[in-house]
Amino acid sequence: MSIGAVLAVLREEFPDVTISKIRFLETEGLVTPERAPSGYRRFSDADCERLRFVLTAQRDRYLPLKVIREQLDEIDAESGAGGSGPRLLSSARSAVAPATDFSSRGGRVDRESLMERTGVDSAFISELVRNGLLSAGPGGFFDEDAVRLVEAAAALANFGLESRHLRAFKISADREAGLVAQIAGPIAKGKGTGARDRAEELVREMAALSVTLHTQLVKAAVRGALD
Repeated sequence: MSIGAVLAVLREEFPDVTISKIRFLETEGLVTPERAPSGYRRFSDADCERLRFVLTAQRDRYLPLKVIREQLDEIDAESGAGGSGPRLLSSARSAVAPATDFSSRGGRVDRESLMERTGVDSAFISELVRNGLLSAGPGGFFDEDAVRLVEAAAALANFGLESRHLRAFKISADREAGLVAQIAGPIAKGKGTGARDRAEELVREMAALSVTLHTQLVKAAVRGALD
């Protein structure tokens, strides 16, 4: 199928995907469509499934392409020469469960639903909002990220940490995000083809690294506090 046909198929599940994005993933070696004698790309069903796997991993887990490429290499190695690659890829894609998603803020959750799903009261949510840890969007709705945030804050509250104590996490997160933006911002504004895709991939990789670094620093600091 043509790149336009692939785009139409993928947009049913990924409405923001573009031809530029598909070409970027091809440039990065995530998919290798055949070329017709005229030079046009010819994508197979397996190519389309491979792109779907990549886009799912980016959307639901915010994985950098380096990690996704390693996963695809493992799947390719397991499939061997038996021609079962697409089937294995499809089953593997279903196992890509949501984890830490930096970009997708899908879903709308009202205040009552947020309270019901997290087991907190309205006063607790108000405190999180007042301390800048939580904010509602248009119409007063929250997103799915807010559910995980409130759950974490509630769990920490069981240890005696109030929302005002958690502001330190917010300040740290804002500073880390600012550092990432300093690097990726100029790239996103570039005029070259795929500039925004490259910037998004850079943000994805830097964000994942910053989370790892932050986690290790906290672990080291906690161990030091217990010595």
